[in-house]
Amino acid sequence: MSGQLPAGERLFIGGEWVEPDGGHYEVINPATEEVVGLAPEATREQVHAAAGAAREAFATWSRTTPEERAAVLDRAAEIMQRNLASYAELAQAESGATTGTARGMQVAVSVARFKRYAKGALEPVEAALPPQINEAGPMGRAGVVGALTVRQPVGVVTCVTSYNNPWANAAGKVAPALAMGNTVLVKPAPQDPLSVYRMAAALEEAGAPPGVVNVVSGARPEVGEAAVDSRDVDMVSFTGSTSVGQRIAEVCGRDMKRQLMELGGKGAALVFEDADLDSAVSGIGTTYAFYSGQICTAPTRVIAHRAVYEDLIEKLKGYIGFMKVGDPREQGTVVGPVISAAHRDRVESYVELGRKEGARVVAGGERPAGPGLDRGFYVAPTLLADCTNDMRVVREEIFGPVVVVVPFEDEEEGIALANDSDYGLLDYVWSGDVARAFRVARRLRAGGVGVNTIGRNMEAPFGGFKKSGVGRDVGSYALHAYSEMQSIVWPG
Repeated sequence: MSGQLPAGERLFIGGEWVEPDGGHYEVINPATEEVVGLAPEATREQVHAAAGAAREAFATWSRTTPEERAAVLDRAAEIMQRNLASYAELAQAESGATTGTARGMQVAVSVARFKRYAKGALEPVEAALPPQINEAGPMGRAGVVGALTVRQPVGVVTCVTSYNNPWANAAGKVAPALAMGNTVLVKPAPQDPLSVYRMAAALEEAGAPPGVVNVVSGARPEVGEAAVDSRDVDMVSFTGSTSVGQRIAEVCGRDMKRQLMELGGKGAALVFEDADLDSAVSGIGTTYAFYSGQICTAPTRVIAHRAVYEDLIEKLKGYIGFMKVGDPREQGTVVGPVISAAHRDRVESYVELGRKEGARVVAGGERPAGPGLDRGFYVAPTLLADCTNDMRVVREEIFGPVVVVVPFEDEEEGIALANDSDYGLLDYVWSGDVARAFRVARRLRAGGVGVNTIGRNMEAPFGGFKKSGVGRDVGSYALHAYSEMQSIVWPG
């Protein structure tokens, strides 16, 4: 049935495609403002039913062999690869991603993640502890106690995904969770949920037993709340805004549910006087406007040494001039639309706020005009200079193609400015002195730091400090994140 089902018209609960009791709502193409399709609106009762189905399936799925779980993930990856073109077309239509992003950073990355965690299901992830631990002290007599530590699945995991990458974000949660023997309830972002139903259909076709994967969507807040507060849910994995993450954490606290949170970011990019400016500009430019700035790891807060401050601004201004804004389906487009009219208005309000706060608008700042831009939710890449750390445009996540530049005098001030933030997800350092770059990186309060690069190692742990999140995933760390450590001891 999965091959015949129009994506998103029904909920996926307990292995069945179910009519939504809450009706449907329109999914809008951000580039054209046309209706892509109708997404199902779940009720609280249907969300809880999906969580119950996941709970029931967990009893069996958690006891399957790693080889059985790996086989399902591998087959799902093959189905996604086979349908990559059509999946990418849908992802582009509902999210506004450019063609390269939809094919490469969304669907192809999802295929790679399912293949990675198919292998991960077969990896030994037990904690490395000596098989014998000497135990002596006031709580017991001296002796030798054997100890074995193992990883157990957490149980039912609610995966709440963000709109900026519907395929890869869901895959990064679902694949490692299933590999470790968990079952999942996926609540996709309301703006672009249709792709996630395609993923569910692929897993169904791949042989995932009923209830192992469930997908419920909805534009009303109670849908997400029900996916979090269900007593059948043991863990919540969330990617999204800090404010929503804080609310989820409050609800999880009632039942002490496990949490994995990837929240907001306001990445600091420290550019020292000896940096390769062309490299820094290329890195900052290609990243802050990537996906129209809707990426939490972007270096949107440039902190530049005064010796190179004006040169850096001029080079960034020049770089922006080469960024084509337009229809994401057209070849050469770098900056497509943001996700919605409401979000476009929000980003533009921050640019206006920056003006009022005293920032200098070096580039952008106006709604882009030109052929094909009379419809769609487009924002011009914008560069704000002469900023200070007390400005809201510097302190708050804008989540659009807007970069701010703050000057600094010396290393200590640069580090202080970078750390003076509520966020700490991914920072960057550009310097010709590699020793200094690593010294500075160690002092930055961020979950990750790029030294003279915007690249990431996809096996390295990923997550944030402060209000940028809780926990770490990616690579083997994701397998740990979706598991509980258990100790088994016996008398020696």
